[in-house]
Amino acid sequence: MFWKFDLNNTSHIDQLLDREGVTLRELMEEEDVLQECKAQNRKLLLFLSKDHCMLELVTLITEEPPSDLEEKTRFKFPNIACELLTSDVALINDKLGGDESLLEKLYHFLEQEPPLNPLLASFFSKTIGNLIARKTDQVISFLRKKHNFISLVLNHIDASAMMDLLLRLISCVEPAPLRMEVLNWLNEERLIQRLTELMHTGRDEEVQNIPHSRQSNASQTLCDIIRLSRDQANQLSEVTEPDPLLAVLESQENVAELLKNMFEGERTEASVVNGTEVLLTLLESRRSGLEGLMDLYSQGCERSYTVNSSILRAIEPHLKDFQQLLLNPPMRSAILTTVGVLEQPLGSARLHVARLVASLLQTYDLSICQEICRLNTMDLLLDLFFKYTWNNFLHLQVELCVASILNHSAHADLQNPGLQNHEERPATGTGNQAEEGTPGQNSTSDPLFQHCRLVQRILDAWEENDKIQAEGGRRRGNMGHLTRIANTVVQNLEKGLIIITCISTELPEDCRGRWESFVGDTLRETNRRNTVDLVSTHNLHSSSEDDDMESPFPNDLSIQQAFSDYQIQQMTANFVDQFGFNDEEFSEHDENINAAFDRIAEINFNIDADDHSVSANSAAFEACCKERIQQFDDCEEEEDIWDEKEINYATQIKSRSSFGETEVSSSSSWGGPPQQGGEGPQDTSWTSFTEFQPFSR
Repeated sequence: MFWKFDLNNTSHIDQLLDREGVTLRELMEEEDVLQECKAQNRKLLLFLSKDHCMLELVTLITEEPPSDLEEKTRFKFPNIACELLTSDVALINDKLGGDESLLEKLYHFLEQEPPLNPLLASFFSKTIGNLIARKTDQVISFLRKKHNFISLVLNHIDASAMMDLLLRLISCVEPAPLRMEVLNWLNEERLIQRLTELMHTGRDEEVQNIPHSRQSNASQTLCDIIRLSRDQANQLSEVTEPDPLLAVLESQENVAELLKNMFEGERTEASVVNGTEVLLTLLESRRSGLEGLMDLYSQGCERSYTVNSSILRAIEPHLKDFQQLLLNPPMRSAILTTVGVLEQPLGSARLHVARLVASLLQTYDLSICQEICRLNTMDLLLDLFFKYTWNNFLHLQVELCVASILNHSAHADLQNPGLQNHEERPATGTGNQAEEGTPGQNSTSDPLFQHCRLVQRILDAWEENDKIQAEGGRRRGNMGHLTRIANTVVQNLEKGLIIITCISTELPEDCRGRWESFVGDTLRETNRRNTVDLVSTHNLHSSSEDDDMESPFPNDLSIQQAFSDYQIQQMTANFVDQFGFNDEEFSEHDENINAAFDRIAEINFNIDADDHSVSANSAAFEACCKERIQQFDDCEEEEDIWDEKEINYATQIKSRSSFGETEVSSSSSWGGPPQQGGEGPQDTSWTSFTEFQPFSR
C-alpha cells in the first residue's frame, strides 16, 4: 500500500495572496505564515515588505492592544508580528533598517512613561537587537543621533528587556573597530556611572510605582558588562585598545562611588545585596564552582588572573561597614523552617558579606588580610557558623575562608623555607610589614587559631553534637562542613608547616590531648564512614546458596564484571583466552586454563541422583527445566509463514536451539550430548547448562 502525495499542492497563503484586497490580519491568521516567511516565499515577502504592512507590523509590537479583547488572544498578533520582523529575512531587515520612519516609530516606544508593558518591551528589544546584529551601521548611526537614548533606556531599566538591549549593544556589534566606536560612545554617555547611581538606597523612593527590580536589574547589567568585557578581551587578543567600560568599572573612583551608594543613608538589604553582587563579580575568579575553588587552594595561591589593585584599595576602607552588617543586619521578620521557627534569620545581606570576605581572602592581598584580622571578622563568621547550624550556604563560605587562610599560610611558608621557628624574622621589608608581619609570619593564621579559637570550637561543637545524637536528637546540619574544616587543619599539620605548628605549642594541655584523641579516633572514623564504596559486593548471592561452598574463582568485584563480559561474548575457539581472568588468578588450581575451547566438553554437567529415591526437589527441578526451556520438537507445530514457497527441508534437521533460531546438527559442536533426530535433549543434565544463556540474537 502506498501513500498518495499531491506534489502540486499550492499553499493556502499563495491562494490568499492571489485574491484582491487581502489584508495583513488575514495572512497572520494562517498557521503556516511564519514558516512560509522563513522559507523565503517570494509572494509573501513582497507583500510583507510593502510600506503599509511594515508600518502595521511595527505598530503591533509598540502599541497596547485594545483592552476589551480576550486575554488569551490579546497579544496573538503582536507576537506573530515580532516573529515576522525578526525572522532574519534579508528583504524585511533591509526594509526595516533602511526606512527611518519605521525606526522612528520603533524609537517612539521608549518615549512612553514607565512602566512599560513587559511583553511589548520584549518584542521591541528583540526587534532592535536583531537590527543591531544585521543592519549594524544604519541602526547605530540612527541611535547615536538620539541624545536621550541612554537616558530613556535607563528610565525603563526595571524592564529586563532594556537590560538585554544594552548588552546587545555591547556584545553583538561587529567588526571590532565599529564595536570599539560603540563602546566609546556608551562611555561618553556615562553608562557605567549612571548604572552605579541607580544603586543608591533612596533612588527607588524618589520615583513612584517603580519596583525594586530597577536596582537589581542595574546590578545585573553591571555584572554582565564585566563578564562580557573580560571574555571579549580574552578572545580578541589582537585588539590592543582597552575596553573603556571595563576600565571605568574597575577604577577606584567608580568602586568607591558604588560603596558610597550602598552605605549612604538607610542600609537596606536590597542595596547591600545588589551592590555586593557587583563587587563579587569584580573579584570573580576564572574558575567556576566549589571544585575550582578547592583546586585553587590545593595548588597554592596562584590565581588565573590578577585582581586590579584599585578595586581592593576602594573596598578596604569600607570593610568596617561590612563588619557592622554582620553585627547589625537589616531587620527581618521571623520565618518558619522545617526545623522550627527562626526568630532572627541570617538574611541575604550577611550571607553576601560572608561571600565577599571569602573572595577578598582569596586575593591574598596583605593589607586586606590584615584589616580582616584587625576587625576580627573571622571570629564573627565562626560565631554565625555555629549559630545557624542549618544554613549550608553560610557554612560553605566560612569553610572557604578557613581553607583560604590555611593554604595562603602554606604557600607563604613554602616561599620562606628559611623560617624554621617563630623567633626568626626576615631583616628586609617595609616598616609596616615588619611591624604587622609578613605572609610568612602568621599574619592571618595566628588569629584564626588564637583569637578565634578554631580548634577549641571544633572540639566543643563535635562533643555537643555527639551529646545531642546520644539523646535521640538529629545530627546538626553543619557537621559535614565542620569535618572538612577539621581535615584541612590536620592536612596542614601533617605537612609540618611553621604557621600551623602554633596549635601544638599554644593550645592548653587538656585541649591538646582532646585534639589528638579527636584526630586519631573520632575524625579518622568519620572519614572512614564518609568514604562510601560506589559498588559493594556484599549480599550479591542468592539467599538459597550455600555460604560454605568454596568457589574456585576470586571472590571480588572482578567476577561480576567477568561474567557480564562472558554473557555477551561470541562463542569462538579463543573464547577462554578472552574471558577476562589471568592464570595467576586461579591460584587454587594446578592446571592452566589456556586450552582449546573444546575442553569445555569435559565439564561434567551430570546430576548425581538416586533413581530409587527421587526427592521432591528433583521433581521440582525437572518441572522448572521443562517450564523455562522450550523443547525442540515444539517448532514443528509452528505455522510456516512461507507456505506459498516450495522449500525442501528433508536434508535439514528441523530443530532450534533454545539460545535462538540457529540450527544445530545431530552432534553438537559444544561437546554436549547427541540429539536423536529432531527431538530435543531428554537428559536434564544437559538442559541445566542452558540456564546460563550466555548468547543473544
